[in-house]
Amino acid sequence: MFYETAGNRHNLDYDPFKAIISPRPIGWISTLSKDGVANLAPYSFFNAVGTDPHLVMFASSNLKDSARNAVETGEFVCNFVSDNLKEVMNMCAVNCAPDVSEFDFASIASAPGKTVKVPHVADAYAALECKLLQVINPVDLDGNVTNSHMIIGQVSGVHIADEAIRNGRFDVTHTRPVARLGYLDYSTISEVFEIKRP
Repeated sequence: MFYETAGNRHNLDYDPFKAIISPRPIGWISTLSKDGVANLAPYSFFNAVGTDPHLVMFASSNLKDSARNAVETGEFVCNFVSDNLKEVMNMCAVNCAPDVSEFDFASIASAPGKTVKVPHVADAYAALECKLLQVINPVDLDGNVTNSHMIIGQVSGVHIADEAIRNGRFDVTHTRPVARLGYLDYSTISEVFEIKRP
């Protein structure tokens, strides 16, 4: 099959776009509002951008609380979503008022930042403290500014739980990261294989 995205007439029950671009790591983003309220929300558009320096990106349709807080304060934290935290991560997708902390709503323990004022998920196997670098609003083919906000940050500090390190590596078979797929689907990593470059 083939369809042009201008009309998005794929004749399927659901848009296949997110299912095709999968698996995607989940950006479980914590921020602080200007008033000091801790926010914690999952973003399905999240990834690393580079390693020199270490850069990450999450994208928000409109400026939701986490994205707005990151823009206004210049800081955010990316919390690692493991299989054992998937249920509380999902609870953070609730539409809370800006003055309600998802840490409190979902009874999630927090830990203080080292290089940022933003707290992170205490039980996460890893957390990346970030300083805001850039916000990009892509322009579409017709020259219209989209409602997508790409929040790019430079990693200033990394928390890793000691038990996540095995044989000198961050062990994803132990930490079992949760990936976002299409529709309402998720996946976890349980098997890893190596392919050496030619």
